[in-house]
Amino acid sequence: LTELAQFLATHSRGRLGLDHAEKLQQYAKGTFGISIAVDAFALELKLLLAQIEFIEDQVQAIEEAIQLALEEYRAEYPCACDRLPANCHHVIETVPGIGPVLTAAIIGEVGDIRRFSNARKLVTYAGIDATTRESGQFVGTRSHLSKRGSPYLRRALWLAAISARRFNPELRAYYEEKKAQGKHSMVATGAVARRLVHMIYSVWSQNRPFDPDYRWAPPGSND
Repeated sequence: LTELAQFLATHSRGRLGLDHAEKLQQYAKGTFGISIAVDAFALELKLLLAQIEFIEDQVQAIEEAIQLALEEYRAEYPCACDRLPANCHHVIETVPGIGPVLTAAIIGEVGDIRRFSNARKLVTYAGIDATTRESGQFVGTRSHLSKRGSPYLRRALWLAAISARRFNPELRAYYEEKKAQGKHSMVATGAVARRLVHMIYSVWSQNRPFDPDYRWAPPGSND
């Protein structure tokens, strides 16, 4: 166990240790043992770990490049108000669920928010608007994402919605409301993503940080 823990710690750069070694040992009790070509399997494992380390180094390099690009973006397009936190690079990063990587992805795909006259058009551009299948006389009864527009923006918003339904109280309540109505988790998450786009559009188009006390209301609502 000690040797396994040391091996994991060395090849994971200290991220894995005794706890993971104990779990692996426990899992191994229910598996078939390897009695031949042990050296080959050990080499394969080391090579796989080396590939993981290489990919992690690339991810880190890309994230550092994203941070630099965002800092340059903030310098060129400063927030109109003085309430933007020092650790944020753009007003949409103040929306719960959106970090610097997703911020960069959204900015890169949207470009100038003034291209869209309202949030609904941004929803359509991302391809997260609900639609039904139609063919000839057939009209479907189930709605699904249209998946038109930018797949990269759609993925970024989907990941942001998954995070927002955990950390944004309003969107978490909205997600639970949809689930209580019998909606599938994917459908409920899609609804969260659409409402999240309205939040993004609001703070971005008005160049102001997210206000947790603000409650979004659909267009035409009396609220």
